[in-house]
Amino acid sequence: MYDVIGIGIGPFNLGLAALTDEIEDLDAFFFDQKPYFEWHGGLLIEDTTLQVPFLADVVTMANPKSRFSYLNYLHEHDRLYKFYFLERFLIPRREYNHYCGWVSKQLTNCCFGQRVISIEWQTNLHEVARYEKNVNTDEGYFKVEVEEIQSGEKQFYFTRHLVFGVGSVPYLPDCFTSHSSADVFHSADFLHKRERSRQTDSVTVIGSGQSAAEVFLELLKEQRIYGYRLDWFTRSKGFFPMEYSKLGLEHFSPDHTEYFYQLNQEQKDQMLPKQDLLYKGISATTITDIYDALYEYSIGGENPPVRLLAKTEIEDIKQMNDSGDKSKYQLSCRHLEQHQSFEHESEIVIAATGYKHFIPSFLSNLQSLIQWDDKGRYQVEQNYQLRLTKEIQNKIFIQNGEMHTHGVGAPDLGLGAYRNSVIINELTNEDVYPVRKRNVFQQFGVQ
Repeated sequence: MYDVIGIGIGPFNLGLAALTDEIEDLDAFFFDQKPYFEWHGGLLIEDTTLQVPFLADVVTMANPKSRFSYLNYLHEHDRLYKFYFLERFLIPRREYNHYCGWVSKQLTNCCFGQRVISIEWQTNLHEVARYEKNVNTDEGYFKVEVEEIQSGEKQFYFTRHLVFGVGSVPYLPDCFTSHSSADVFHSADFLHKRERSRQTDSVTVIGSGQSAAEVFLELLKEQRIYGYRLDWFTRSKGFFPMEYSKLGLEHFSPDHTEYFYQLNQEQKDQMLPKQDLLYKGISATTITDIYDALYEYSIGGENPPVRLLAKTEIEDIKQMNDSGDKSKYQLSCRHLEQHQSFEHESEIVIAATGYKHFIPSFLSNLQSLIQWDDKGRYQVEQNYQLRLTKEIQNKIFIQNGEMHTHGVGAPDLGLGAYRNSVIINELTNEDVYPVRKRNVFQQFGVQ
């Protein structure tokens, strides 16, 4: 009988695993179906960085003395002086991924290659008592069925509480999904399909966020080598930078999360789309790198086949007749300001169209236990606990599935340790990791 089982091992549940590893009286275990830790593997492009400081590792903002900190990782890998002279606050994305892998390999409570199939809430603890002594048979528990992916072997685990950290999945509009995934694919697969992009005569990138910009920049760097035409379309009003001023960044704080949570749901749903440049824009550095490359490539009257076009919506994609061993796709486009339609041909289409949250299939037996709002979303308490339809002692917590209730900070790495502090304090009924008030200079709302 575990105290808590976590499902999914991304940075947030990895942080929870690391922070609970140092608590003797809390027995936690975590599952992930991936064979090992990997964070957005298809976008681990060289020279890309995190968009948050290195202090947003999996533990530091809750426990800076933890042996799982990023600084200790550098120390253990003889890179501390090298990082010291690097003088950077934003670290390479590839190194962050390697750091998280290093943390996961030290933790005995993280189990990879295991898929959670189903979860049931039960009150009959006699089944558990056969295997586990000192179990209170008056309380309920969750029965978790897990399948080992390689062998297909299934096992049952028992836990008092759950934490869902399954993250989000790449989102593709319907008109993209009916075509070959080798030619029309999400930016999350960019590095996995990079060779295909190098062998084409035309590539089109769709989207206006950081991922779209990084993919476009990488393609732009190689364009003169491979000779393809390169287009970049977005329905946004322009290729604008993400809000990165210091007072703007304070929106990613416990203070703003608390303020946002107190608003009613209608206010929250109206507010979130208006905050998109807090998390959906492009870093100013990436924009500068793109502009500098375009300028460099245009010296001496050179005119590389590159087009950037904003305010453009892709209404449909159709496969054209094959020419030899290659296919081309016709994109039906519409300029939103001029109200003018046009057709565009491309051999490869890379859609940086974001991610969406989903309700995992293993929750089917818990559907009636969980409270849902009128849009089919989790109802989440301020302490990240899901609201349930029954008053029970067993709790279910959510990691990065609560933007609609807690605001733009939900997916931010810098708030992961804070959320885990709240969850751990709830699990232990103790102030294990103190949660402090007034963390920023500005005040959000009238007290």
